[in-house]
Amino acid sequence: MITPKELEKLYAQGQNISALLRKELNIDHNTPEIIEISYDMQTGSYTEAMKNEAMAKHKAEYSAEIANVILSLCEPKSILEAGVGEATTLSGVIKSLNKPTKSYGFDLSWSRVAYAKEWLLSQGVTNTTLCTGDLFNMPFIDNAIDIVYTSHSIEPNGGNEEAILKELYRVTNKYLILLEPGYELSNEEIRQRMDSHGYCKNLPAIAKSLGYDVLKHQLFSSSANPLNPTALTIISKQSNTDLPENVFACPKFKTPITLINNAFYSPEALVAYPIIGDIPCLRIENGIFASKFPEIAKN
Repeated sequence: MITPKELEKLYAQGQNISALLRKELNIDHNTPEIIEISYDMQTGSYTEAMKNEAMAKHKAEYSAEIANVILSLCEPKSILEAGVGEATTLSGVIKSLNKPTKSYGFDLSWSRVAYAKEWLLSQGVTNTTLCTGDLFNMPFIDNAIDIVYTSHSIEPNGGNEEAILKELYRVTNKYLILLEPGYELSNEEIRQRMDSHGYCKNLPAIAKSLGYDVLKHQLFSSSANPLNPTALTIISKQSNTDLPENVFACPKFKTPITLINNAFYSPEALVAYPIIGDIPCLRIENGIFASKFPEIAKN
């Protein structure tokens, strides 16, 4: 078994960590653990890439176009980037919206969220709340956020599209916007490449099979990699419920959690979710079973 330290060295040598781990486990798809490890090891590469003028220009255009899509649908009171990475997209979207909007983001990787916090501060963006979380068990209550969007975060989760779409739709209050690989809109060569990487596919068809209202599915105007073209998929929900004041939820039971000292506590799960480096750790795996935590914490 390859140790984490060995993987770190292999990554530094330019090896594809996801491919190595799939081979090690003799599987043809990415597990959440594989995705977490491979993306955590990439931490810093996205903000570092922003030092490149061409990349910074593309990212600014990409983010501005996402903001344009959002504003063409509504003027949201809140937005969430599910799978925020290092927030290089979210920062641009917030700036381009140019409106007082609550913004949120989560990622599997604590390291990437930590870098995201630093990046947002460096960009003068201060109205954002970040946490760890995963697409299968999002730490937000139902209908919590007006606009939920993804930017190639469903991408490595081929085979799990339905479960992820259900979670994204659950949290969305008005619209779900997906910017993911345009598998159905690509040629055979590109499809084969996407298949080899375990990328997601058939998102609009799966959404329709779940009874969701798919308003649009087309190639996005801004795409960085011609071998991985971005498709824009817009799903309408229009729950018309009032947005909650506190949006965080127990990732297991989807019920509200309470901030007590330096942790969020779930009365249903009897679990405390720690806050590390000012980052709430809200994956199921982050929870500590602590039935007496509220009692002890008050002492």
